[in-house]
Amino acid sequence: MSRRHYNLPPLTTLSAFEAAARHLSFKNAAEELSVTPGAVSHQIKALEGDLETTLFQRKHRGVDLTEDGNALYEALSSSFGRISKVLATIRDRKSGGKVTVGSTTAVAALWLSPAVIRFWREMPDVNVDQLSQDRPFRDRPDVDFFIRYGRDPDPNLTHTPLFRDHLIPVASPEVADRLAGADLDALATERLIHMASEDRTWTTWPEWFKQLGYVGTIPIDSRVNSYSVALQLARKGAGLTLGWQRLIQPMLQSGKLVAIGPHYLTAPNQFYIVGRPDEDLSDSARALKSWIIQEVQDGSV
Repeated sequence: MSRRHYNLPPLTTLSAFEAAARHLSFKNAAEELSVTPGAVSHQIKALEGDLETTLFQRKHRGVDLTEDGNALYEALSSSFGRISKVLATIRDRKSGGKVTVGSTTAVAALWLSPAVIRFWREMPDVNVDQLSQDRPFRDRPDVDFFIRYGRDPDPNLTHTPLFRDHLIPVASPEVADRLAGADLDALATERLIHMASEDRTWTTWPEWFKQLGYVGTIPIDSRVNSYSVALQLARKGAGLTLGWQRLIQPMLQSGKLVAIGPHYLTAPNQFYIVGRPDEDLSDSARALKSWIIQEVQDGSV
């Protein structure tokens, strides 16, 4: 096989291998690359034939990397990561300064979007793309940084602490007035709106009650997978949801939601800005990150 300057096999085989190694799944790699699992398998077999070594151990329910496969994956992951950062820098210069920031839908609606509007008033030449999703931000090199509750398991990401919130039951004004001063036993009998999330760092109703010393059973009558939906249901009088006091401050100040005292719990984790190290961010991304940190320090959230 003829080689170019760097003596590399076809880049399509390396790309297919990197995706399959990262997912440890030919199927998930195929979905990411918009090809069939058979096409991924064909590319990897071609690469293994070219290198004359086995890169994956095929198992009944998946694959594992061999020693050679793991060595190649580490090299490709690091190299692709560096390439991605350089490309992001080039795109940022060409676009006049673009930043991509991620968050949950609730963080975007309650705090981040208003903060970005205030940022634009000061720096109108910086283009900010917001990505909102209620699932972890995994494998998103296009995101400069994202707002996260609790630490991300990826050791390559930097974490800048923002604030630690308090968890309080919240409801519509009518429901809150009826439950003013209620004890934990009374709260446990109410309709509680539970969050169903992939992210296990979020504090749940059972955990909240347990941390406050309640040992009874917590019924699960209603589940949602979006915190924004949970807040909307609580506003409509459909039940109680756990309120992140600092995050939902605008809704508390407007009276749309009312806290039910006196029980509250200091959140086990902090909110963080999570992403690439500052030295790998563009000037525009660093400017927005600094703005967000200052907003927190000034009490805007």
